[in-house]
Amino acid sequence: MATVDGWEEGGVFAWVSNTLGPRWGFAAISFGYLQIAIGFIPMLYFVLGALSYILKWPALNEDPITKTIAALIILWALALTQFGGTKYTARIAKVGFFAGILLPAFILIALAAIYLHSGAPVAIEMDSKTFFPDFSKVGTLVVFVAFILSYMGVEASATHVNEMSNPGRDYPLAMLLLMVAAICLSSVGGLSIAMVIPGNEINLSAGVMQTFTVLMSHVAPEIEWTVRVISALLLLGVLAEIASWIVGPSRGMYVTAQKNLLPAAFAKMNKNGVPVTLVISQLVITSIALIILTNTGGGNNMSFLIALALTVVIYLCAYFMLFIGYIVLVLKHPDLKRTFNIPGGKGVKLVVAIVGLLTSIMAFIVSFLPPDNIQGDSTDMYVELLVVSFLVVLALPFILYAVHDRKGKANTGVTLEPINSQNAPKGHFFLHPRARSPHYIVMNDKKH
Repeated sequence: MATVDGWEEGGVFAWVSNTLGPRWGFAAISFGYLQIAIGFIPMLYFVLGALSYILKWPALNEDPITKTIAALIILWALALTQFGGTKYTARIAKVGFFAGILLPAFILIALAAIYLHSGAPVAIEMDSKTFFPDFSKVGTLVVFVAFILSYMGVEASATHVNEMSNPGRDYPLAMLLLMVAAICLSSVGGLSIAMVIPGNEINLSAGVMQTFTVLMSHVAPEIEWTVRVISALLLLGVLAEIASWIVGPSRGMYVTAQKNLLPAAFAKMNKNGVPVTLVISQLVITSIALIILTNTGGGNNMSFLIALALTVVIYLCAYFMLFIGYIVLVLKHPDLKRTFNIPGGKGVKLVVAIVGLLTSIMAFIVSFLPPDNIQGDSTDMYVELLVVSFLVVLALPFILYAVHDRKGKANTGVTLEPINSQNAPKGHFFLHPRARSPHYIVMNDKKH
């Protein structure tokens, strides 16, 4: 869809609008914007878990009120750093990726290998079920939610297909290699934690710190203090990621404001090229959801899991529209010129789209099932909170589209220039695809 002539600009909004209509295009890009708003919450929980460990302040990770206040302070403080412009955002993300994610990941895997080689007790039984879960069990199916979230956002890479010399060969190969690498790395990292910490003892916000503590106390107890250094690196890595995610989705959403699908206030930008109204609106949504989930879900693993599941089901709504839009493209617009085509003709294209749609529907249904570690009365609360939260978020784009008067003129004083590998800001591709802006906002001949 990204390679169809005339559809290169606007990303998901353009693809869905051109196949299903502007209402659905607006909804699709809104869900991408909203899933980031909710996705900040588990990231903030992780930050608080690391900070709690470093400061030896358990209440920061366990007391709902303390947790709420601290998370809101961190969120808005990071936002303030972005209102002055995003000149250094991609560079910060790059440093955060290497120092706060990649380096701790290698240390974790190395320590786990030494731990395993030493013959120390392992918290899980290493057999075929360790690597191939029993998906006949509902509790295991829920793991699929986190797995799906790991691969969400790959559609952002489609905007670069036209830059490949042989898209038909290179793009599928790149996606395959990415998938294999991601599965291998996430599996090794997950096993490193699972073999050290029993499943019923893992704190989802601070599980990585728990693991480092056990590993370091076994491998090199004399330098156990380094766990706090590693925790600080993890903390800085996630803080850098949150900061780099704040403006990108709002710039992606800006295309709807430019086309007068949002009130005029949302099209305003400050002198640094930041769409402040869109950014603040997103953070207000994050703040409201954070307050509700943290204080009604107890601020523990349940709050984390609800935020994670809610992020997934919101994003899946955008995927439903993408797959349905592609089916419409194949059936109704087969003659539109495009650079990349799925080989095999119309039948294969439809099979691929239908399989993708059915997989998304399955993931959507599974996301509402409570995990095994939520039991008793908490099960009903989990489902109720998740369902009500989802319905509220689901309604937002359609209500806004229905009540807003779209008869005004589009904002012609600002143009959007697609970002490609030649003009991308330094460090752009170190940003997670979910958080990248697909275009520059050009105002007064200046790119932002």
